[in-house]
Amino acid sequence: MKLYNLKDKKEKVNFSQAVKFGLGKKQGLFFPKKLPVFSKKKIQTLLNKKFVSRSQEILSILIGSEIKKNKIKDSVKSAFNFSGPKIVNITNNIYCMELFHGPTLAFKDYGAKFMAQILSCLNKKENQSITILTATSGDTGAAVAHAFYKMKNIKVVILYPKGKISDIQKKLFCTLGNNVTTISVNGSFDECQKLVKKAFYDNEIKEKTRLNSANSINVSRLFAQICYFFEIFHLLPQNLQNNLVISIPCGNFGNLTAGLLSKSMGLPIKKFILATNSNNTVPRYLDTGIWNPYKTISTISNAMDISRPNNWPRVEEIFRKKKWNIKELKYGYVSEKKTQKNIKNLYTKYKYISEPHASVAYTVLKKKINPDEYGIFLGTAHPIKFKDTVEKILNIKLKPKKNISDILHLKDLSYNIEPKFNALKKILLKK
Repeated sequence: MKLYNLKDKKEKVNFSQAVKFGLGKKQGLFFPKKLPVFSKKKIQTLLNKKFVSRSQEILSILIGSEIKKNKIKDSVKSAFNFSGPKIVNITNNIYCMELFHGPTLAFKDYGAKFMAQILSCLNKKENQSITILTATSGDTGAAVAHAFYKMKNIKVVILYPKGKISDIQKKLFCTLGNNVTTISVNGSFDECQKLVKKAFYDNEIKEKTRLNSANSINVSRLFAQICYFFEIFHLLPQNLQNNLVISIPCGNFGNLTAGLLSKSMGLPIKKFILATNSNNTVPRYLDTGIWNPYKTISTISNAMDISRPNNWPRVEEIFRKKKWNIKELKYGYVSEKKTQKNIKNLYTKYKYISEPHASVAYTVLKKKINPDEYGIFLGTAHPIKFKDTVEKILNIKLKPKKNISDILHLKDLSYNIEPKFNALKKILLKK
């Protein structure tokens, strides 16, 4: 597979280079030069397969011959070694696709674990130490930390905004130690992300640490996420597939990018709905044509508290390349009050326990769906990760899963810094 840099289209790389570099020159995102387009017959053949074997085939076709097919198959098998996605019927025409049945109870387990397996495979040839540097607004940190935990020659450094992620989110990755270093930053996620980007500009850090990123900007994570959009069609009855609308809770827009890529490959998704919380840079941009990020607002759907979403240039590139009209993209944003109201409505009306991100996606879907359409909203995290919030809204007690109960007493091993680059650099260069 060949990819190009969206900020410098003269820079072209293969898949392995894109995975190892993370970002291109001028901090540009890599984008596939050409994507396979599957015929209806091929799509049906793929949908008849089970999740892991189908994913092995999709990713083998995407990546091509530069990585041996058996290596890709082994990587997928090791990455997706947990309970796959599930679909839950909510109303007559609305369903939830639960993507949180992995080890850290979030959709990001798919992309992070596949990236870890591929990077480990590529790194074995070189036998050199590398550093994974990433920022998290909630769920990425745990998924990345667990995916790379105790991997040989791989150091993981994760930044997160202090006091702005849930206690359980924090316990899942700030208690591991070993090759995982966590840093709480006295600021917002966008400030964490700014520090990460600055590190990629610093030649001393890049040379001494062989820096890479595990945010959704890395193409390996993005490609892995394509796989569960195919699983939606495998799990749904045939009569629901022709008028299917998918609502995605959007933070860094990696999930929407993966969904659009799956549609461009031939998956018959009628349309997507992008749903944000009060950090509504993209909905305002689609309304006005003006890109004007505000200061990040802290919300109960904290993984979406991002004002400068990294993947948006990829979304625009897909629409440009496919000659789709971006004005046909449905969108909306949801207040805290509405988010809470629909967590309560989902429980009282349908006995479904939702967390805040899924509630945001459900709220916009309910508003935008037509009577003849079928809607899926993505459940991107398990409600237990937002235990205090959900219990307070619903006035119930959630029983923690065993893996959560086991970590609640563990000590937080994080550093704490101001959002100053020199403080981060000192930690990164520490032996």
